[in-house]
Amino acid sequence: MDQIEIKRARPEHPVHELVATRFSPRAFLQDDVAAGDLRSLLAAASWAASAGNGQPWRFALGVRPHAAWEALADLLDEGNQAWARSAPVLGIAIAQVVRKERALATGPYDLGQAMAMLSLEATSRGLHVHQMAGFDHERARGALAIPEDFAPLAAFAIGHVGPSSALPDDLRARELAPRARRPLAETVFEGAFGTAA
Repeated sequence: MDQIEIKRARPEHPVHELVATRFSPRAFLQDDVAAGDLRSLLAAASWAASAGNGQPWRFALGVRPHAAWEALADLLDEGNQAWARSAPVLGIAIAQVVRKERALATGPYDLGQAMAMLSLEATSRGLHVHQMAGFDHERARGALAIPEDFAPLAAFAIGHVGPSSALPDDLRARELAPRARRPLAETVFEGAFGTAA
């Protein structure tokens, strides 16, 4: 079996090991995710900060081999299905976007915070999460009976990292490529947008 390597980040400044080792693999082992670990990931998500403690996040999950897993896999774009079908847990992250008949602008932001907490908790347990924009949002709305005041925003896969040799050549190259980020000088501004801090 190929060696499985965790893609550690090399940031400009020191960060916590959980941040440095969190990454989004495409190669997953088909090993089950323990039910207790999955509950802890979701508990971590539930403790994310949110505007007014509104907690505008919801998660639709499917665990292989149950029908809910297959239904979620079928919602993914073809390119994501090529690798995500190896993950033992699939999900759709859903944000509340309307509250009391008014647009809830912070709903998607708060859902992002919940997914970040879920991802870090996963990393702490030797698991990884890969989030995806590539899925059929309208079919997801219908298949999951999502009400109009909520919106499906991201799909995600959870599991143990697998060997890159299991991936097609094009995805293997992306899996093995070094992690990179834009320099902080191009990301953090002081005063006006574009003025480096």
